Parts: sequence; structure tokens; C-alpha cells
Amino acid sequence: MRVSRQIYRFSYVLLIFAAMLLAFTACEDDDIQEPQQAIALELDYAHMVVGNELTLTPLIRNFKNTSKEYEWSVSDSTVIEIVSVANNFAATVRAIGEGSATATINSLDGTEEASTTIETNLIQESEVRLPATITAYTQSTVSIVPDFNLVDRPTRNYTWSANPEGIVSIETDPETYAIEIQGLQVGSTELTISSDDGEVVGTTTVTVEDENDGVLKILAIGNSFSEDALESYLYGLADAAGEDIVIGNLYIGGAELDLHAQNATENNANYSYRKINAQGVKNTTADVAISTALNDENWDYISFQQVSQKSGQYETFVTPLTELYEYVSANVDNEDTKYLLHQTWAYSENSTHSGFVNYDNDQIKMYEAIVDAYDQASNLIPTYSVVPAGTAIQNARTSYIGDNFNRDGYHLNEIGKYTAASTWFEILFNKSVVGNSYVPEGFVALDAEIAQQAAHAAVENPMMITELTDYQSAGGDGVITKNVLIDFSTTSNSTGWNGLTSFLEDATIPNLKYEDNEFTGIELTVTSRFNGQNTAGETATSTPFNMPAEVSGNSFYGNSKGEWAGLLIEKGVLKLSGFQDDSTYEFCFFGSRTASDNRETLYTVIGSNSGSAAINAASNTDEVACVQGIQADANGEIIIEVTSGANNDNGNGFFYINAMRIAPEE
Repeated sequence: MRVSRQIYRFSYVLLIFAAMLLAFTACEDDDIQEPQQAIALELDYAHMVVGNELTLTPLIRNFKNTSKEYEWSVSDSTVIEIVSVANNFAATVRAIGEGSATATINSLDGTEEASTTIETNLIQESEVRLPATITAYTQSTVSIVPDFNLVDRPTRNYTWSANPEGIVSIETDPETYAIEIQGLQVGSTELTISSDDGEVVGTTTVTVEDENDGVLKILAIGNSFSEDALESYLYGLADAAGEDIVIGNLYIGGAELDLHAQNATENNANYSYRKINAQGVKNTTADVAISTALNDENWDYISFQQVSQKSGQYETFVTPLTELYEYVSANVDNEDTKYLLHQTWAYSENSTHSGFVNYDNDQIKMYEAIVDAYDQASNLIPTYSVVPAGTAIQNARTSYIGDNFNRDGYHLNEIGKYTAASTWFEILFNKSVVGNSYVPEGFVALDAEIAQQAAHAAVENPMMITELTDYQSAGGDGVITKNVLIDFSTTSNSTGWNGLTSFLEDATIPNLKYEDNEFTGIELTVTSRFNGQNTAGETATSTPFNMPAEVSGNSFYGNSKGEWAGLLIEKGVLKLSGFQDDSTYEFCFFGSRTASDNRETLYTVIGSNSGSAAINAASNTDEVACVQGIQADANGEIIIEVTSGANNDNGNGFFYINAMRIAPEE
């Protein structure tokens, strides 16, 4: 059989090793022993799967000349082939057919030779997987990489086809059969990849949309702060203004720019991808990479942000923001994508966040540092705009609402989220949000107006605080004439209820309202904090409060007997202030937490007189504790203390307040 040879010739200038060892032995005819074999290969035998590659490296043991030429050859070119040879004569061999063959390196003078025998087996893919659907756009491209089972490289030959034709053009990689499609016209087509033998077939549906389809698409790469600003109310504001929008948020809690940059370069699939489509439907997909989200839509805007505690430290932006932008801009299809920086907000003055010390626990100092850092960072990349959400929140804090836009000292409560979303609306649509008709259920119209005005002023003057002088008071005469309902939840937004959305000291409802949203002129303040929020209250209840599930299911809690989460909270204390006459009131309380032990909670109301009442909050569904005949003291104040009752046998002494009603007495 004739041997097929593939020859690669090289000149090699030999370096003289330290010394050539010559073994001499005493013998009668003075013969010198022959030197060892000068060349060998690491492997004498190898097994390969057709389609794979293997590197064979020669080992040089001895040289007789100062230079030598070498060549590689294969015994059967239908089984293996030499793909390339490196400077050190290492050969890359690819298995191209099933069988047995040798790969040989030898010197051209015939004095040195080494071989490896290679057995190959053909393992063929039996399946190809494609995405079920793909969205593409006119004037842009999308890549599709088929996923073949069993093999790294497909062993069959494949052909792509589109039905109907003319919707997309196709460019195919002949090695991997990955394709890049170009949207040609609006419409849908079925793409099919088929092996030439008809054994393996895969299909996907491609929908091509107009790049200028009138739908604004925004993708945030962020954390819980982008969640607060974008996911709750931006869609409603856009919809009310007749604007179509798609909102994407790549979320990792507490993620900073360094982590985003690392995830981008390593293509880590560890984001929660929240997407609100053009119909307002939100879907969440786990374990998504930045690259996947970039390819999901033809994004008009992409935003970046720093983690909140570092948002006022410009030096933390410099390297990761640049790296993240370079990755994103290189992997988006839309050449007209605009890049935003999402300015975060300063913490509330009562915040216990560990990062607040970076700014000496000073809200204004933190705000000014954030404004300055984002202004400088905007010069690191081609920034279309800084979204001044932090300035909007600071503006809103100058209103009668005060420092009550956070639920835990740093995340936003519902009116805070609405304020941030209003700021985003103005930046994205370049129109005023003032007068937008979207006021979410449970909101007071005046508060929504304040949020819109604060956002509008921030966009007009993003580097400074604008005092909302027209919104210093909400009215009310300091006399409660109708029922007042209060719930205790950081996510409170129930119609007719006043939501105390922070359990920290100095948290406030600046002006309690009746169920019809008229104001009382009475302020509620936390003067001694609770431990936190509990979400395990009973949701199906029958009490005179007629509570929705989101009210009865949430509570503020304390622990009077033993530490919990590093805190011992013997009692939570509330203060009502602003009473203007000597009327008497009834105070009723509801506490609930699914449990089997006794978690009796004692409620004490103190004005010019006082009274107490208790209920067992464990799995409570129908009991309330009421104290009658309470009158404000000479300062117009009433104090409410919440602690564990005498019968509470829980080891930590857990106590709860889910809801409260204030009612006038005859």
C-alpha cells in the first residue's frame, strides 16, 4: 500500500547542551558505544474521537549536528491530518476519519525518527438544539450558535435554510455552523439546520421587528437600587403618557461595578433578569449572563450604577466602569444605543447601613459626594445623561413628607420608588412628568404631585437641591373625626391605610390621613425602633379592621427577652403629635404571626391618661386589643408602647404590631 506523506520542513539551529555524555567502556577493540535515539515523542499510542485535535510534542535527547531539518507525515490522510507545526516541532493532529494511522516525525537525513500510533473512532451527534424563538431587527445582526450533543465539533455536514426567504440573510461559519443573521424586513421566518444525510434537524422561529418600532427599550445593569427605580412604576408612567416601553433589569443584590465588570469579561451567568414587556407583563429569568440580555432586545438605552455605599467615591468608578462599558458597547447590535449613569440616593438620616460611615453618617455629605462622583464618572465613558434620581429624592425630602422616602434607611419605599421612576421617565422620554395621570392605587394624590415636581426639578437642576416651597404642609386641623387606619410594613401601599414604611427610630408619617385621603394634621413618629419587619402574619382574617392580606400579613416586631439579629428590643415606641383639643379616642391594635407558642403582645397608650390591652399574636386571625378614652397630654401628644405581655412564653419574647385603628369617641 502506498503511504501518503504530508511533509513540513524546518531549519533548526541546534543549541549545544551543557555536555554530550559519551559512555566509554574498556573493551579489547576500543569500540565506542552508539548514542541514544536522538528524538522521541511523548506518546507511543493515542485514541481520538473524529473531529477532535491532539498535540504531539517531540523530545530531543541528543544531537549529532549543529542544524537539522525535520518533517511530519501521516500514514493515512483519510484518518488523521497534520493541522499545524510549532517552532519546537510540536504537531497539532486532527482526527478526520475512523481507523488507525501513524503520525511520524523524522529528520530529512534519515537518521532520526519517532512515531505515534493513533486509533480514531467516529462519534456522531444525534441532536442539535436551537433557541425556540429569536427576535431580530432590521439593520442589525444576531448570532445563533447551534448546540450539538455528544461532540465538540459537528461531524456531519449541515445546511441552513429559511422559509420564507427574504426576511433574513444568513452567513455561516463552515467549522461550527454558527450563523449571523441580518434582519432584512419585518416579518417571521423559520430557520432550519439540517445534516446532509437528513439524520439531524433543528428549527427556530425568527421574528424581525422594525428597528425604529416606536418602543423605547431600556436595560439597567444594577442591583436593588435599579430594582427600586425601574421595576415598580416606570411602566405605568410611560403607559399613561402613551409611550411604549420595554424595561430590563440585570439584578444582583448589592452588586458593585467591579462585580459587573468581572461578570462581563468572564461571561458569568449569575443575574436575575427581570423584564417588563411592552404589554406591562413582568417575567424573571434566573442565571442569565450580560451577553444574553444584550442580545435579547435592540436596546435604546443601557444604564450603569455603582453600589450605594461607594456611589460617592469617584475612584471606585474609574477602572470597572470603563471595562464594563467597553464590553457592553462591543457586544450590542444597535450602534445608536445611548449610555446612562443611574445616580443613586443618599441614605435617610436614621440609616443604620454600615456604608453610611463613609460619609460620616451625614445625609447631605453623602448626597453631595454622590453628585460629584457621578458627574466625574460621566466623563469616563460617552454618557448620554446622568439620571439624577438622587437629586430627585433629596428635592422631595424638602416637602412636608420630610425624610420618609426609605423603607429601611437606604432602599426606597413606595413614594420613593415613584419619585425615582418619575426621574427616569423625564430622562428617557424628554418630556415633563408633571401632570402625568398615573397615580398608583393607595397613593395620596398630593404625594404623587410632590414626587413628580421633585423629579422635574432634578432633571432641570441635577447638581443642586431644589426646595419644594409650595409643599410644606398637607393641612388638617389636629382633631380626628373619622377612623384612621395605620399599617406597619416596609412595602405598604394599601388604599385607605397610612403606611409606616420604616421600623427605625425617627421614621415618620408626617400627616395621617383618613380612609378618604383627607389629612388629619396628626404626625406619627417612631421614637424607639423595632427590630425589623416580619412577613409571616395571618393573611385571612376577620376583624373590624377589614384588613387586606398585605396588611395583616406584615408586622413590625421586637424581642424583649433575648437578642435576635444582634438586637434586644424591649419595646417599640410610637408618638402621635399635633392634637389640638381635648377629645378622647379609642385605640385598637392587631398583631399576628404564625406560631404555636404564646406571643402575647401588650399595647399601652399614654396621654393625659393611659390604658393597656393585650392579645396573643400567635396565629391570630380575629382578635384586636382596644384601649378607650385616651386624651392627648398638654403638649398635644399620645405615646404608644408595644412590648411582650405577661403570658408571653416565647424564649425571645417576640411581640408584634401589624395594624392600628384610631377612632373618635362620642
